[in-house]
Amino acid sequence: MKLLVTGHNGYIGQVMVPLLQDAGHEVVGLDTFYYEDCQFDGRPPVEAIRKDIRDIEPADLEGFDAILFLAALSNDALGDLDPALTFDINRDATVRCAETAKQAGVPRFIFSSSCSLYGAAGDAPLTENAAMNPVTPYGTAKIEVEQALSHLADEHFSPVYMRNATAYGLSPSLRIDLVVNNLTAYAYTTGEVLMKSDGSPWRPLVHIEDISRAFLAVLEADRDLVHDQAFNVGRSSENYRIREVAELVAQVVPDCHLEFAEGASPDLRNYRVDFTKIETTLPGYEPTWTVRKGIEQLYAAYQEHGLTREEFLSSKYLRIKTVLGHREAGRLDERLRWC
Repeated sequence: MKLLVTGHNGYIGQVMVPLLQDAGHEVVGLDTFYYEDCQFDGRPPVEAIRKDIRDIEPADLEGFDAILFLAALSNDALGDLDPALTFDINRDATVRCAETAKQAGVPRFIFSSSCSLYGAAGDAPLTENAAMNPVTPYGTAKIEVEQALSHLADEHFSPVYMRNATAYGLSPSLRIDLVVNNLTAYAYTTGEVLMKSDGSPWRPLVHIEDISRAFLAVLEADRDLVHDQAFNVGRSSENYRIREVAELVAQVVPDCHLEFAEGASPDLRNYRVDFTKIETTLPGYEPTWTVRKGIEQLYAAYQEHGLTREEFLSSKYLRIKTVLGHREAGRLDERLRWC
């Protein structure tokens, strides 16, 4: 197939693109390149359109067999920076892109949603039919996009909603504002496993290679199996309390000890997730990672790179610092458009 991957230059995109190419698909990327200089390693080669998703036109989308939509302000810190921007980009621009894709005759639209839309949910495992209780603009925007895309679904336009668990793992465009990546980096560079909450909340975790495999499995699945469907993306065995993740980090990274940040308290986001649907519906989805294996991967990469505390706390790997740095330097305006 000929595929368009929006947000292809980001954390997940730079892992997903080679996997799609290895499966024989032709891939074109589209990205605004906020994080162009945030490389941990070399980026994969791919034909790319340099464009803000708010400016996509039908001509940009013509001729594609599917769009894999990753583009978004990528985390809660960015979402909280200005909630109006989160809804402008993550909701309104995404829905307009889907409407434009339908107008351009693109038959399939795979949307990168999030398990964060379950929000404050308690300890019972959640299926795709569970109530949604988001606690951030990021989570709310994901719900509203899913609802809007479902209204667009028909015999000619088939959306799918990939509710990814909290991501982790190595990428050429590394993020250290994700819990597993962050705890491992702190442990390696400071000797401390630094907990920013009390460690009690549940969180489902998934490696970005397994997220990419899920997108490929949906892409190659029979349309009738996935049309207008939501899928929790992860493994049922990979739900952890955050303190359990910290304990795994302490087991992998030598000579480190567990520390709680001053004033640490429970995170409002607390959810366990059931992944039975994707495991049984999509035989092509074969996740291979566990959190422990991911920590070992990250630790080895940080060692090889020679990561320092100063580097990982800089704007290079923290999305909110990158965006604020662009704004302070006058490269981005208040609406996060390039000047």
